[in-house]
Amino acid sequence: MSLYPETISKEELETLPKAAFNGRIIVIDRQEDVAEACSYLLAQEQLGFDTESRAAFQKGVVNKIALLQLSTNERCYLFRLCRIRLDKAILKILESPQIRKVGLATAGDIKELFTLRKFRARNFIDLQTIVGDYGIKELGLTKISGIVLGQRVAKAQRLSNWESSQLTEAQQVYAATDAWVCSQIYDKLTQQ
Repeated sequence: MSLYPETISKEELETLPKAAFNGRIIVIDRQEDVAEACSYLLAQEQLGFDTESRAAFQKGVVNKIALLQLSTNERCYLFRLCRIRLDKAILKILESPQIRKVGLATAGDIKELFTLRKFRARNFIDLQTIVGDYGIKELGLTKISGIVLGQRVAKAQRLSNWESSQLTEAQQVYAATDAWVCSQIYDKLTQQ
């Protein structure tokens, strides 16, 4: 018997508290800030992982990744790939077999990152491929979070402009939460 319900209704989700990353959010939009951020991240065992792209409202149009989020429990780094290059220091993290990168639908994110620069993706964990082992049939982050953590992930900022000159506070919290919550879900699932 599973510890978790297979699914959760929209009505049940609405009653749950909103998940929100409450650590330090650090926006990296200057090349000279990359090394220090990556130095911290390389010392971690596990990171929450996600990316954001500007929404395309035309069929067949895909925008390049504008933001890469890498999160610990204390800090979330938002790498503005629309302003900086996908640096070798960042690739070191993405290629590290020692650091677990936990995300949702990671294959798509990795494929899009490849359009910026080729690298050897290692030790990525896609929650969609493991939640079934715990009896969960949902594949969306909002519902998985509701089932596992008892918190809902708000998606209001998802279609916002990730290439704008400045990210709003709401965008920053949304982006940080999306990466951080993946790591939280993985920890809860695997501590059973």
